[in-house]
Amino acid sequence: MTSMAQPLPNSMIEEKLQNNEQQPMKIDIDRKARKTKVALIVRKILVYIVLIFLTILCIFPFYILIVNCTRSNFEIQQGFSFTFGNFFTYNWNSLFDDTNIPMARALLNSLFISLCTAVLTVYFSSLTAYAFHQYRFKGRNALFTFVLLIMMVPTTVSSLGLLTLCAKYDLLDTYYPLIIPAVASPITVFYMRQYLDSVMPKELVEAARVDGSGELSIFHRIVLPILKPAMAVQFIFSFVASWNNYFFPALVIQSTNKKTIPLIIAGLQASDPTTFDLGKVYMLMTIAIIPLLFMYLLLSKFIIKGVTLGSVKG
Repeated sequence: MTSMAQPLPNSMIEEKLQNNEQQPMKIDIDRKARKTKVALIVRKILVYIVLIFLTILCIFPFYILIVNCTRSNFEIQQGFSFTFGNFFTYNWNSLFDDTNIPMARALLNSLFISLCTAVLTVYFSSLTAYAFHQYRFKGRNALFTFVLLIMMVPTTVSSLGLLTLCAKYDLLDTYYPLIIPAVASPITVFYMRQYLDSVMPKELVEAARVDGSGELSIFHRIVLPILKPAMAVQFIFSFVASWNNYFFPALVIQSTNKKTIPLIIAGLQASDPTTFDLGKVYMLMTIAIIPLLFMYLLLSKFIIKGVTLGSVKG
């Protein structure tokens, strides 16, 4: 007798049906996951390509500047080149041996003016921003609105009045007009106040007051350490703006031994065509950007630290 096949239990039939239904769903999920992964990889590749392209665009002018400072005037006039020349020492000696160009003195002048301007601007702007952030007084919002309105006034518009004041008080051909007016920086005050509003709780200052700390002590021992990342950014901006400033120093400075780097570069470019040397000009511009790069590298750790702290807090 042939044995008849035993029918499958209902539970096993249902389990097989469920497995058959889940298998296509798993395949669809795997396909979607692969497509998502491929899309992310393609997106990352495109982002990196764009970033590399932008980086090359930023670095390319500096590379050409360094290349041209190693080439002669004749080679530079012949056209563009990616390769370095053999005239670096010649251009260096030609620049520093020229008695009509006080190169070392101009570097010291620019460094002194830029450092004084940056330090005073950052300090007093931080102090002003702290007052707007912490204190409640009548006309506070109106006064801050006035500070914002000053941001819209170009510096060249106010230069004529400032120049008249300098002539009246016998301040022409001095460094005071280049340092003192720059201390009042509405943009820096605005940036510092926004930073304080986002990172500094008012309760911290109130707790310090309860402990008996004075207002200046609170500012120097509590507020300034919190402001370090913002101060580093604004210090770089103020230093670069003062270092590259040409318009107002050209109106104020008259003595050769008091000229700054932008004035020296402008004097070289306006020199006699028979003695004009592009190699010397590019060497001067290369030397002029070294302090800016050094200042950024010196303060970049504070900027990175500020970004890291902000990401942890946020």
